[in-house]
Amino acid sequence: MLNVIFRMLGLILVIAAVAIVARKSFHSGTNLQGVKKVPLNKKAVVILAAAGILCVLFSFSFTIIPTGYTGVRVTFGQVEEQTLNNGFNFQIPFVQEIVLVNNKQQDIKFYDNPISSETSERNTVNFQGITVTYQINPQKSAWIFANVTNYEAGLVSESLVASAIKTTSKTLSPNDCTNRSIIEPKAKENIQKSLDEKYGPEVVYVNKVVINDASFDSEYDEKIAKKQQAQIDYETQQIENKKNIEKAEADAAVTKTNAQAKADAKVIEAQAEADANKLISDSIDDNVLRNRYYDKWDGKLPTTIVGSDASASLLITPDAMENAKSSAAASSNNTSNDTTTDTGADAEN
Repeated sequence: MLNVIFRMLGLILVIAAVAIVARKSFHSGTNLQGVKKVPLNKKAVVILAAAGILCVLFSFSFTIIPTGYTGVRVTFGQVEEQTLNNGFNFQIPFVQEIVLVNNKQQDIKFYDNPISSETSERNTVNFQGITVTYQINPQKSAWIFANVTNYEAGLVSESLVASAIKTTSKTLSPNDCTNRSIIEPKAKENIQKSLDEKYGPEVVYVNKVVINDASFDSEYDEKIAKKQQAQIDYETQQIENKKNIEKAEADAAVTKTNAQAKADAKVIEAQAEADANKLISDSIDDNVLRNRYYDKWDGKLPTTIVGSDASASLLITPDAMENAKSSAAASSNNTSNDTTTDTGADAEN
């Protein structure tokens, strides 16, 4: 922009000098009575002309390189290896030229021709709508300008991108080929590798690869749909089986817990009963037995003591004696009857 301003200013000054000279020449060739002739100020004309020429020359003596660009100085067709940074840079008018190289991120799109390739399972897949975002290393701008023909359009070629994507797809399964989060990073890696092999490392950086569409033929799509549905059914059945197993395990755990609780209750009950019996057994002594005897005694004293040892003596009450006599008489009668019967039988014999 500044170059244009100086060129316009120089042209204006030169035109002004020429106009002054032309006007003076016109008036010199015309005879007008009563008009005083003004002499031509040659010095002013020369200054104007010289200033104009200098402005024009100065406009060709510098180049302002904007941000995001680098400059390459060319002298009589010879490219200098030194890359010029952005800002104000001088050049020799009509001898040197400073060419701008874009170092910003740039997108190159391949939308017209689909890229046909194969998967690792040899299924045909077509890729469309590919965009590669790349950037030229500022330190390599002079090398790119000197060695790459039509670098602005052909630095990242369609054939290079197609080859890298084909190489990528052949290592992936059909599902991964349609998964952008998998195929795009791998395609970026392979494109970067191809560019490094072609131009050398750290010349061109691949920042991103976008693949808008990856499609198979209709027959394969049907197979994929059936496979996906079968996978969904399998996963659904697995979830259902897991639920059933968890429910059965939960029911078994409840049953086990209940049985254990009942068993523990019986153990506790039995232990409590045993403890009670032991307590009762430990608490019975002669005094307790005597008290219980007195609780059952009818108030009648015994009339007979059997035995010489006090600890082993038997107390017999009148009622007990009466009962004993009755039992003895009955026993005697039975014995007599048995004897008589035996005697009669012998006599008969």
